[in-house]
Amino acid sequence: MPTQKDRNSSSLFLVIKLLNPLLHHFLNLLFYFFLLCFGVVVGIIVHSSLEASSLPYYPTVQSVSQLVLVTSPPPPTSPSPLPQNYELEMFLRPPKINIMHNMEDNELFWRASMDPKIRSYPFSRTPKVAFMFLTRGPLPLAPLWERFFRGCEGLFTIYIHTNPSYKESMPQGSVFLGRRIPSKRVDWANANMVDAERRLLANALLDINNERFLLLSESCIPLFNFTTIYSYLINSTQTHVDSYDLPFGRVRYNRRMYPHIHMHHWRKGSQWFELDRPMALETVSDTFYWPIFKAYCRCPDEHYFPTLLNLTPSLGSRNSNRTLTWTDWGKRRAHPRSFGGPDVNVEFLKWLRRSDKEYCEHKGVDKTRPCFLFARKFSSNALDKLLRFASTVMYF
Repeated sequence: MPTQKDRNSSSLFLVIKLLNPLLHHFLNLLFYFFLLCFGVVVGIIVHSSLEASSLPYYPTVQSVSQLVLVTSPPPPTSPSPLPQNYELEMFLRPPKINIMHNMEDNELFWRASMDPKIRSYPFSRTPKVAFMFLTRGPLPLAPLWERFFRGCEGLFTIYIHTNPSYKESMPQGSVFLGRRIPSKRVDWANANMVDAERRLLANALLDINNERFLLLSESCIPLFNFTTIYSYLINSTQTHVDSYDLPFGRVRYNRRMYPHIHMHHWRKGSQWFELDRPMALETVSDTFYWPIFKAYCRCPDEHYFPTLLNLTPSLGSRNSNRTLTWTDWGKRRAHPRSFGGPDVNVEFLKWLRRSDKEYCEHKGVDKTRPCFLFARKFSSNALDKLLRFASTVMYF
């Protein structure tokens, strides 16, 4: 006869036998539920990665939960300063002290031709003016320019292309210290002069904050203070390349440029230009017209930029067809007049600031605005007079 203990054991065994299929079914459902959740999470991660394939993305538990729970897009964030050690630091902010590098010209132009398609910047950006000095050797008027740039750090960058054999360096503390770019030989009226100008532009384009690009010589002087010139250039909607069509300029047209460059495209102008970033990018990216000029053009420094603008209507329509650098070509000589110490006085500098009225009116310049911002050619013995009058005439 079964005891009470035996009867309890039999009842427990019967209950377990009845619940076992239900438990097995529950565990199966739980397994499939977790499998489904895992598939959903993986799908979300893959979808997010495909949408942002241009940037590597490694999701965390927190980011996955945000993807699952957030039903509306987060509010837009304002651009923030570029963080230290950011991967694009060297791309966006080239070295400030020494800008020398080992790139060959073809590598430099390829690198400088890169242009972001998204025009809004994801970081705080102050537009700068690139002052590009094309020189043979020293900068005899450097003390005047030092005074001009004083107190305006962060609004300009300086680039110097000089003869490779020139070895003298600038003193410590100078704004010109470390601003020489890798340079090559330059000869007057030779194509290698335009090579040097394009080399200056390419190096300046490496700094994405440079917005305006100004070509100067060692004999140029500023006619206004930095604030006036900076405001004039940054707020301008035009480029400043002297470009005109006259019989005097047509004699240099070479018919071997045809059919790529026609006579009606041909223009002449001053070598000393000012460009915006789109025009600078167009210039360093040009692998079609420049080889033609290089092969067949005499004095291309006076024809390449004016003609290229005319060949590119989208850029030419924004050009003012004038230079910002005053030069005295009054006596029709091969070289412009040079000015030394005896030529410099208050009246002369004030006249330069008022500019050549006939030229300005012909170019359609507003009479309330200056026509020229710079002037040349000033020799080293004019430096003392220029420094003496800078504060009272040019206001720097």
